[in-house]
Amino acid sequence: MILILAPEISPQSDFYRQLMAHLAQLPGISTRVHEERGAQKTLLEVYLIGNTAALDLDAMRALPGVERVVRVSEEYRILGRHHDDQRSCEFVYNGVRFGQDNLNVFAGLCAVDTREHVEIMLRTLQTHGQPCTRMGAYKPRTNPYSFQGHGKSCLPYVFELAGKYAIKVIAMEVTHESHVDEIRAALHATGQATGVMLQIGTRNTQNFELLKIVGKQAEFPVLLKRGFGITLEESLNAAEYLASEGNRMIVFGLRGMKTNMGDPHRNFVDFAHVPVVKRLTRMPVCIDPSHSVGTRDASPDRILDVMHVTAQGVIAGANMILVDFHPAPGKALVDGPQALRLDELAWFLDDIAIARSAYEKRVARAQQTVSN
Repeated sequence: MILILAPEISPQSDFYRQLMAHLAQLPGISTRVHEERGAQKTLLEVYLIGNTAALDLDAMRALPGVERVVRVSEEYRILGRHHDDQRSCEFVYNGVRFGQDNLNVFAGLCAVDTREHVEIMLRTLQTHGQPCTRMGAYKPRTNPYSFQGHGKSCLPYVFELAGKYAIKVIAMEVTHESHVDEIRAALHATGQATGVMLQIGTRNTQNFELLKIVGKQAEFPVLLKRGFGITLEESLNAAEYLASEGNRMIVFGLRGMKTNMGDPHRNFVDFAHVPVVKRLTRMPVCIDPSHSVGTRDASPDRILDVMHVTAQGVIAGANMILVDFHPAPGKALVDGPQALRLDELAWFLDDIAIARSAYEKRVARAQQTVSN
């Protein structure tokens, strides 16, 4: 059961103290308090854990400071979209809003290689009005002899250049708790020049200790990619691990499933699960067309496969796109064959706008039909 407190209630208020004193007397019930940060306000939510089935809803609603009560019936206690649950599903980080009703594009380098390429990429994004990017400093690889990323050595110039070109959020994968500390230190050294969304890749979706560590910090939002060899339910439970530790700023990423049924694409594209994740949870949903497709192949209509699957995800309601671009794909140290060229960025953004417009028209038509 979740008690959603009135907007004016704070941990310092008398109503809050009275409420918590009352809840402490309930037999077999423990509490956990979370802050739900929206664009306009921050709400306190009190999670009641234990035999809550015996609690009377009307009695809970009558408690001091309580505005609404949600009885949890789904497996995803914190992130789930429960019955009659209309809580906000958005968060704002470094001036950028993430929710189930908008769309952000994170185009950039799968792996940082040179300062020159980083600057060219970020300058191009600024020219096209894009405040977000992807930059890989730590790269887990299947082959132990493959390039593993420059690590912390590249962070200072990546963050410095991001500030120079007004980049607000960088999606950056981490594989160890030390990486979070290194990112934090580099941001501090560069005067908080930008913001970082910690990315947990598909290989670490069930690295539960890493999930707990990243979930405990509330400084950075998290992009959690679906595990490529596990069920959707298992991946959503991984997101719940993050939330259960306190971090609610989570975006769920779909990046294709590892199976040869997706051939000739690199992975089997799973973007049909965009509306499923939005129905089951309150998380914004990201799609990663680059790692789903893995090539620059085009169909007879001259549209690249990666753009076709991006449009499929966007028209299904995706809220974030993580896509590989590179100033010189032939020189990229990681995934060069799938990277788009910078002269294709305007085309890519225009194609997204077309798909997003179609999605919005579909939503308006559905609302009209339901209201009738």
